[in-house]
Amino acid sequence: MTGATARENDDGAGPVPAASDRMAGDLEVPRPLRLILTAGWNLTESVGLPVAAYAVAAWADGRDAGMVAGLVAIWVTAVIRKVVTGSVPSLLTITAIELTVQAAVVLATGDLWLFLLQFPLANLAMCVLFARTAGGSDPLVARLAAEVVALRQPATHHPGLHRFFQRATWLWAGVFLLLTVALAVLMVTEPVNVFLLLTTAVTVALVIAGAGASVLWFRSVLRTLGLRLRFAQPEAEPGS
Repeated sequence: MTGATARENDDGAGPVPAASDRMAGDLEVPRPLRLILTAGWNLTESVGLPVAAYAVAAWADGRDAGMVAGLVAIWVTAVIRKVVTGSVPSLLTITAIELTVQAAVVLATGDLWLFLLQFPLANLAMCVLFARTAGGSDPLVARLAAEVVALRQPATHHPGLHRFFQRATWLWAGVFLLLTVALAVLMVTEPVNVFLLLTTAVTVALVIAGAGASVLWFRSVLRTLGLRLRFAQPEAEPGS
């Protein structure tokens, strides 16, 4: 009998799944250090590089130069990713779309209200991006989980787990829609300095709320489906 074969219970109650069978039905994330490195790399190339390029160029030559530098940095990173790996991570795509919308609005005119319009428009673009994948076979939240934290789903398809990722993608589409409406209202009701301050506060608050709700919902779904989340096992040495 192999390790994957079911064995008899000690009390004679019948066969139970072997350890490897049970583990095959779990969700898996990398071990802590690898998880931190994976998430850190994704965040660095998607957020850190364009922000650093913006900061340096804006310091040297003003806001418009910063926007162009950030946009160039994100698209160069996306092209390199495509050439080297054959695909572009979803988080990188999201950042590229958001920066493209913002840069187009900022550079189109020097009018203050169009500069402020970049904030609700960027969130509207994110809403559309999440919503258009929510009902399909590859919802964006599932892709982000696989790419950013290397979440590995069970080999056996779980319709309930897929429904969660679809609904969580709708949740984030709703978060970005709410941000769009909130920032649009603030843009026309508040002075510029107050608007910029509230934009940061409202965005951070809603993103944290959405992330917290998603995590709690995910844990509830795992319990309901009888699934577990575990760290990946260390790879066996050759010949062991």
